[in-house]
Amino acid sequence: MTGEGRVAEEPVLVWDRPERGARGPAPERSRAQLTRAAIRLADAGGLAAVSVRQVAGELGTGPASLYRYIAGRDDLLDLMTDAVTGEIDLTVAPTGDPVADLVALSLRSREVHLRHPWLVEVPSEALRLGPRGLDHLEYALGALAPLQLPGRSKLEAIAALSALVTMLCRAELQSHRSPTARQAAQAAYLSTAARAGEHPLLTQALAGREATPPADAPAVFERVVRRALTGLLAPGSESP
Repeated sequence: MTGEGRVAEEPVLVWDRPERGARGPAPERSRAQLTRAAIRLADAGGLAAVSVRQVAGELGTGPASLYRYIAGRDDLLDLMTDAVTGEIDLTVAPTGDPVADLVALSLRSREVHLRHPWLVEVPSEALRLGPRGLDHLEYALGALAPLQLPGRSKLEAIAALSALVTMLCRAELQSHRSPTARQAAQAAYLSTAARAGEHPLLTQALAGREATPPADAPAVFERVVRRALTGLLAPGSESP
């Protein structure tokens, strides 16, 4: 409170506000256009390439005009994230096997992450959900319907799965890039430490790693996700 009787204005998400402000001239743009422009910029240059000013430039207008539709960059991130979440196919009918259904959903999510690499850069927020995000959550909960787990445990499992998918996609995307000097130095340090023999379990775990052909990324992704889900959804794993 900065003055008597003055209360800080509570933030309102983009989903709870009208498509555009009531003031000003007739609309020339739409949130959908802003979102598509922001995604084009991010696909080409990463999340750092996205700002209200840059989106305005992409649309050939001034930044001030965009504030009729959005309040700032957070709105852009919400709109972008929700739009690409809508690319995940939710028309696939669940089989009744929760692990298999969520693994399949994760593989479809992986495709979207690899198509839009900036998605792994979006700051993590547990409740960054728009209309399509809610549809995705509902689908995941539907996949878990056969399990006698409390709702809280199901939501925790879905949140853990989402974080794991993002982490695995980030690692896969990084593996496609040439290593930086720092990454090369880190790999050399690990290799030297393993050869020194002071960490025998590490040495054993890394044995033959360099001679092994590159793993099939989708297969590794599926294997890790399946193992994680099997543990998360095992009997007795529910929240107290």
